[in-house]
Amino acid sequence: MIELRIRAARPADLDAVLAFWKTAAEGTSISDDRAGVERLVTRDPEALILAEHEGELVGTVIAGFDGWRCHLYRLAVHPERRRQGIGSALLAAAEERFVELGGRRGDAMVLVRNERAHHAWRAAGYAPQEQWRRWTKPLTD
Repeated sequence: MIELRIRAARPADLDAVLAFWKTAAEGTSISDDRAGVERLVTRDPEALILAEHEGELVGTVIAGFDGWRCHLYRLAVHPERRRQGIGSALLAAAEERFVELGGRRGDAMVLVRNERAHHAWRAAGYAPQEQWRRWTKPLTD
């Protein structure tokens, strides 16, 4: 495993994070803009976790806890850095955060079509819950 620095994102990191997601994340989200990510780190400054190697952003995960459930989003590793333990290190940091906050179970948003991610999540001990389906409704135009 490469040497990593794992830390919470700061407001100065947000443009770099958004650019990183265009390269490393699968799919896009309605919240993938400066205002959306700013709201996240303003509301919960520890939720957006970054992995850096020699000062370069190589991975992200959002570890959101609402007081009831632990939600994982935007686990992304730079394509040239995959299979080096970065995703595992990010998940370990997220899970540690959840335990410290009193969380009992993590859940992850994973695209159905992203088979590579399915393998990674299973390797990390996560499993799909086939009895659940995500329902969404846009709240703005």
